[in-house]
Amino acid sequence: MFEFTDNRPEIAVQETEYKRLLGFPVSYELTGRSRELADWAARWYERNGKPWLYIRQAEALIISNGTVIIDGEVITSPRLHGQLMEAHADEAMLVAVSAGKELEEEARRLWMGEKPDEYFFLEIYGSAVVEHLTTVAAYRLCEWADRNRKSVLPHYSPGYPGWAVSDQKRLLRTIRQGDKQTLPGELDVYETGMLTPKKSLLALYGITSCVGKAHRLTELTPCEKCSLSPCQYRRAPYTHEPLQIEDVLRLQPRSDSSVDRSAEISARHQYTFNIATLRKWARNRLQFRTDADHSIAARFRYEGTTCSNLGRPLEFDYHLRLGPKSDGHRILEARCEPAPGDTGHKSMCKYIENAEELMRGIKDEQPLLGRNLNDIFDWKRPYDPSGCYCDPLSRNHKWGLVLEVLHVALSHVDGEPD
Repeated sequence: MFEFTDNRPEIAVQETEYKRLLGFPVSYELTGRSRELADWAARWYERNGKPWLYIRQAEALIISNGTVIIDGEVITSPRLHGQLMEAHADEAMLVAVSAGKELEEEARRLWMGEKPDEYFFLEIYGSAVVEHLTTVAAYRLCEWADRNRKSVLPHYSPGYPGWAVSDQKRLLRTIRQGDKQTLPGELDVYETGMLTPKKSLLALYGITSCVGKAHRLTELTPCEKCSLSPCQYRRAPYTHEPLQIEDVLRLQPRSDSSVDRSAEISARHQYTFNIATLRKWARNRLQFRTDADHSIAARFRYEGTTCSNLGRPLEFDYHLRLGPKSDGHRILEARCEPAPGDTGHKSMCKYIENAEELMRGIKDEQPLLGRNLNDIFDWKRPYDPSGCYCDPLSRNHKWGLVLEVLHVALSHVDGEPD
């Protein structure tokens, strides 16, 4: 049975990946204060970080009746079940990685010391470390699979679409084989399913002996989501689209047949966000319709995390109504509110301090109300990609994101040069 432990893995975070997680476009050059903070975070982690990773082969994998059973633990995830079934997976690898508790402790100290910039860059560096460790784990598995004439499927984790985050506890117990296996570092799960240290990841990799099938189904190979370079086992190019905020869960795709694609707004503008990302968000997170009076009703779903309280997930909906294209799509209504059923917003630090004041501030903010959608390009706002809603600057950043996504969708710029 395959098992691999590394309590001193080499960390080589690629700057392109770090910039993606920070929210900068791929072409953006870190300069000035951002360059200073990025270099500081890397140096701090090099001196103080204690990353680790652990991999072990599951003793038994059973895929039956819509459930996945791994070493006796029952996992209910239709998405995972379907992926494993489609690739005829016959084995599984269990992975745990962590950037270590030291980073979380330092980040907490920085936050309490009122150093939000340092806090943010170190937090994001921790996320980059976890991503790097995941690619290292994938490389080790591809190396093993190549020797054994097998193929590795993309990893899947509790909290991903179709797999309840509460299964973190069950997966960790499986990885530890109850209490038989000691991991290289500290790792635990709260009742909510959140890991501690939070810059950690539990994952399951399916393994299939049907190498040809995995090769034909490119979406079932891990290569497109793995940034490791160079890699002798690569079977498909890395195609991770750069993100400007946290990698969030996708909404269900929708039909755009009801939308008037001839919207007469200028599409030749300099967007703040990467155009490919805006297009992706327009496809996956935006829903809108054209009403009888030619006005447009739109909803955008934002899914992020709190910047404190262990990065709890939160969801907000942005509702807008725009006038007809003949009026330049004037913004007639704009509001932001927690998505139905969301409880993560109650864990934001400002909500805990004064919930009424924070929610009133979010409700009252209606940037560019009464102005044309094109005016988004004249709106000067600071860049603040924090995932939470505690700060007005961060909320303006999100509003800018929403309006640019809507502009891209209405301009139908897919054929325009980036």
